[in-house]
Amino acid sequence: MLPNADYHTPLTPEDTIVALATPNGVGAIAVIRLSGPAAITIVANVFRGKDLRKQASHTIHFGSIMDGDVILDEVLISLFIAPRSYTRENVVEVSCHASGYIIQSIIRLFIKQGARAAKPGEFTLRAFMNGQLDLSQAEAVADLIAANSKASQQVAMQQLRGGYSNQLMHSREQLVNFASLIELELDFSEEDVEFANRSQLKQLVVEISKVIGGLIQSFELGNAIKTGVNTVIAGRPNAGKSTLLNALLNEDRAIVSHIAGTTRDTIEELLNINGINFRMIDTAGLREATDAIEAIGVQKTLEKIRQSAIVLYIFDATTSSSAQVQADIENLSHSDVPVLAVANKIDLLPDEALTPDFSLPTDIKLISVSAREKRHIDDLKQTLYDSTVQGRLTGDETLVTNVRHLEALQKTEEALLRVLNGIDNPITSDFLALDIKQALHYLGEITGVVTTDDLLDNIFSKFCIGK
Repeated sequence: MLPNADYHTPLTPEDTIVALATPNGVGAIAVIRLSGPAAITIVANVFRGKDLRKQASHTIHFGSIMDGDVILDEVLISLFIAPRSYTRENVVEVSCHASGYIIQSIIRLFIKQGARAAKPGEFTLRAFMNGQLDLSQAEAVADLIAANSKASQQVAMQQLRGGYSNQLMHSREQLVNFASLIELELDFSEEDVEFANRSQLKQLVVEISKVIGGLIQSFELGNAIKTGVNTVIAGRPNAGKSTLLNALLNEDRAIVSHIAGTTRDTIEELLNINGINFRMIDTAGLREATDAIEAIGVQKTLEKIRQSAIVLYIFDATTSSSAQVQADIENLSHSDVPVLAVANKIDLLPDEALTPDFSLPTDIKLISVSAREKRHIDDLKQTLYDSTVQGRLTGDETLVTNVRHLEALQKTEEALLRVLNGIDNPITSDFLALDIKQALHYLGEITGVVTTDDLLDNIFSKFCIGK
């Protein structure tokens, strides 16, 4: 279900909308969804079975969809009567056979009866406009649909259930109370009275700032869970980078050769470790390039390292010197990205040297493996997980995964800092009120208390039709 670029509010709640809610393609069952005041009547007009207008909410009914005297399909009808539905409107879901001809025939029949085709995300938009979801919860619906790992599903589900929006709504209400008192002061400006206790306001702003700061810091992990942890495999040519990628994935994904410089471009694959997706990126060997194509590959390697969350620096344990390894790690560390050192080809070392000592910095973890024989690969996976996620993901923490939310939180933090400066270096009530209003505005943008048509268009146009 691909989003349609043509999307425009305003919402027309008097319309009844219809769309296929399941993916197009060959399958056993398809679900067609209708929402709006006439949803039940439209379906009842073409349904042979019980009179749907007389049935209770949350019931299922078997019958036939009729186009005149022609039976289009035998279906199951699910009724959700307002306000007990996803959109808080009358919702009907028609489960039919997943023939493209049947689906389109039924949808055309409903449109002929008075429904119109739904826009991308319009069902969820109606849920938001009708107060069923706040804006951050509505966005979590799209995240839940797109979730491709256990962790991303859990984070999206937590956000759908309220997540940090409940915290922000409570903080916003407290700020609104103080803003009201300061506005009252402006009405009595000639009498020089103070209704809003500045010390209490300062304490509140400090507490809210801590909450906002924690949410901002959570974005790094939240975004990694949502999109995958960018993990670059870097090292000198013939260190075994491609062999290591194949061993981690347990498949022959990358070309392996004894010829140096085989990998010219980056290769990206997903690796799931304990419910977290790691975006593994095999790169060209780090050396002085011998031709223009290899030079481009090396440049791409450096770019990927700068964009990564962690670097697996792999080196040949049989030929690399301690000085060489230390120099490579020092060069990689300049990007401020954590480095995990991987000593490869230990199967070629004598038994007493299976844990070589390369005198690495204390903050660099070293794992010895044989990528060819897949020895200690599970240990490497666990160390990779521990280095990026372990201790930061407990299952019930609140994480920010949305860039729009992050930007709004950062602007809120800036506005709150101005409020604190205004309290510590007394400014007039009108300027203090202005800074509080800005903080309230940015907080409201997250949950949807403050919206614009452009904002809603941008968010819901990215949804699939039928959701």
